[in-house]
Amino acid sequence: MKKLVLITSLLLTAVVVITSCDSKRQPGKIYVPDMTYSRAYETYAPRDSTKFTADVLAKGGNKIFYNNVPPVGTIKRGELFAYPLPNDSNGYNMSASVKNPLTDSLSKADLAETSRLYNINCGICHGEKAAGNGPLSTSGKIGGVANLTLPNYVSMADGTMFHSIQYGKGVMGSYASQLSRKQRWMIVKYIRTLQNGGGEAPAADSTATAKKI
Repeated sequence: MKKLVLITSLLLTAVVVITSCDSKRQPGKIYVPDMTYSRAYETYAPRDSTKFTADVLAKGGNKIFYNNVPPVGTIKRGELFAYPLPNDSNGYNMSASVKNPLTDSLSKADLAETSRLYNINCGICHGEKAAGNGPLSTSGKIGGVANLTLPNYVSMADGTMFHSIQYGKGVMGSYASQLSRKQRWMIVKYIRTLQNGGGEAPAADSTATAKKI
């Protein structure tokens, strides 16, 4: 009896080894083939209208709802968390309590990149040194451009400055579509260096009372 059990065990082991290692070019046995060999869909590729629908009211039955939009709360890899305050007077006042998530000083590479982004998006009005003397400001075609080196902007909280870039303020429009959240916070840090005469600015107190633009 013991010999029979031993022989049976050896035979089963041999079968498992042979079937799982029959070819180095073939994978082993698949437990969930639908997941292993799932069909890949390009984000903006046409969908089979008999199987997919972009109308939330038409989902169910034989149709799968898919509208190419990421789930609510999805954050792009490498992106910072969403800015939580609304675009109103209360949000603007509360922005003084929001701290810059970029706590470290800008590296040499980040400083060069942020300088480029600033000159493309901000320097046209605020000027290369943030003194409010950019080409558009001095052309006479637009007024009310802030001189960011003045004391009220030097003492402005990081969060309030970010809020203005996020939503726009006065004659300045929003730059949320042109710059990622990280880039906007980097520009806030870069403006601090300009306010400090071009050198690395000391850490700003983001919880200071916000100064109104």
